[in-house]
Amino acid sequence: MTDPVPSAPAPEPRSAKPVVGWLVFGAALIAVFLLGLLGASILERRAEAKAPQFMAVAVQAYEADNAVWGKNYPRQYSSYLEMNDEAQATRTKHGGSFKRDLLAETPANVILFAGYAFAKDYNQARGHTYAVADVNATGRINAKQPDGTLAMSDKTPATCWTCKSPDVPRLMNKMGGAEHFYAAKAKDLQKEVVHPIGCLDCHDEKTMALRISRPALVEAIQKKEGRDIAQPGAASHQEMRTLVCAQCHVEYYFASAKPDGSPAKNYLTFPWSKGLKAEDMEQYYRENTHTDWTHPISGAKMVKMQHPDYEVFQQGIHAARNVSCADCHMPYRTEGGQKYADHHLRSPLTNIANTCAQCHRGWSETEITTRVTAIQDKVAEGRHHAEAALTKAHFDVAACVEAGATAEELQGVRDAIRWAQMRWDYVAANNGMGFHAPQECQRILAIAADQAQQARLECVRILARKGFTGDVAYPDFSDKAKAQALIKLWIDRQSVPSLIGRAEPFALP
Repeated sequence: MTDPVPSAPAPEPRSAKPVVGWLVFGAALIAVFLLGLLGASILERRAEAKAPQFMAVAVQAYEADNAVWGKNYPRQYSSYLEMNDEAQATRTKHGGSFKRDLLAETPANVILFAGYAFAKDYNQARGHTYAVADVNATGRINAKQPDGTLAMSDKTPATCWTCKSPDVPRLMNKMGGAEHFYAAKAKDLQKEVVHPIGCLDCHDEKTMALRISRPALVEAIQKKEGRDIAQPGAASHQEMRTLVCAQCHVEYYFASAKPDGSPAKNYLTFPWSKGLKAEDMEQYYRENTHTDWTHPISGAKMVKMQHPDYEVFQQGIHAARNVSCADCHMPYRTEGGQKYADHHLRSPLTNIANTCAQCHRGWSETEITTRVTAIQDKVAEGRHHAEAALTKAHFDVAACVEAGATAEELQGVRDAIRWAQMRWDYVAANNGMGFHAPQECQRILAIAADQAQQARLECVRILARKGFTGDVAYPDFSDKAKAQALIKLWIDRQSVPSLIGRAEPFALP
């Protein structure tokens, strides 16, 4: 019998220590790299908020001339002056910093704003450098004189200048406070408001730190959050890169009282105490019964949204990810080894490599533009459906008046139109065609369209009770000239076209 062959000894288990060591080493490298990026970002932001060590000129308190600041900050000033160029490069499908007649583009706006200044003249805003010039030229507050020149209306309050010039904080200080500035007439300050939106609006002249120069924003956040953002350190530098924009890119109205309740004249106020959403603003305006004008066709008491960009932005994904307005509209540039914020404020779509592509890496410029435009197209479609329903709703109420409906019968219909149009305008008056919060904008437009259609249905019932069961004869407002001529009949209380088939033009009671 043979002896069994001895088995080979089992190999010793391989030590896992070298593998673990390499993993730890790799993780440490990644952590160091990420900390380096974070440190570099913090240092860059701190450097951005500091004044340069050597100043070419001393910038005095309340210096409103942007060219003076430009001597110390030539790169920023040079990029700021690029807003003077209205070239094709600034245009996008749904926006851009160039003159664009929104009434000619969408004649329905003339009907929706009938009886209000926006039905006279409504142009897309140009760059910040045109802010003062465009106010002095708009037909909303200026009238052509026999010699061809424009004269500002005697009724226009100085409050209208608030967001147009760095001369405003200078004048507020000179006049002894914002309430005195608001109470003045715009035309009386016209010769002193000459510098367009610029440096003093957002920066401290000594430290270059971002600061709030308009009291309305300070008062609104104090009332809404109990926080005084005028105090140094009350808001982070990143938050300030949005808040300085929120001084002006917001919904506002002129109140007859200060935040403390004391009487005031044309006091600039943000309706934020209930919140920033459209429903919050409805609640706010319901409680204080504010009305901007009475619509001459429907008789509805209307609220005009201004440009609630900040409020809409706060409902979107970018705000949730702590992206600031400046990150997209004032991206960083590098020149001669110096990194600085680009002061050529414009659509990010005209500068994708430095804006969207900084986060959305791997996407081509074509893909980014296509995606953004597709989102905006959908919002534009929803907006069109809402405004189509609203324009007909105004005429439906007029038809009810022609049929003999009373104010009591029409109260609910007019109220529905008031809030439906406010919602439509919350989106329509917003820059970016809803891109800042597309889902929220589509939700708001859907409610606006539904409210308008519900109002129209009630008008059908009222007309039936008055013995009319036919179709309302909606007048032609297919272009700006026709629409403006049409609304003038209602504004002047002249004979208006019959909407329910009368043989003679209908004279309003």
